[in-house]
Amino acid sequence: MELKVRKIKDGTVIDHIDAGKALIVYKILNIPNHIPITLAINVPSKKKEKKDILKIEGFELKEKDINKISLISPDVTINIIKDWQVVKKLKPKIPDLIEGILKCTNPNCITHFEPVEGKFIVESKNPLKIRCYYCERLLEKIIFK
Repeated sequence: MELKVRKIKDGTVIDHIDAGKALIVYKILNIPNHIPITLAINVPSKKKEKKDILKIEGFELKEKDINKISLISPDVTINIIKDWQVVKKLKPKIPDLIEGILKCTNPNCITHFEPVEGKFIVESKNPLKIRCYYCERLLEKIIFK
């Protein structure tokens, strides 16, 4: 089976997203509405049985965006496209310390009452275990800012 998704001239291609997670990745990136995107969901993959792909035209990811993606789907490949060519290929890694992109799930955490950025320590990457730096609560689920 051949996958037919058109190429983009300039932008970002996020490939090898875990099957069924492309919409989550799309939502956490807060891509402006005028930016053209292409979503491919549950398509055949050589590495896994199925994968998702997200193509974003004329848009480059910031480091915090890449960190967010690594938490949702750690095996992604991010391709930066310029003039129809892949000019950079990134394999994001889950950072050991996560700052400014997550919210603590503890309603009594200081981050909900004081003007401090959320800060989290990654205790384990597989399975993913993240602990709040301030209140030391182990996150039950990931909530992005």
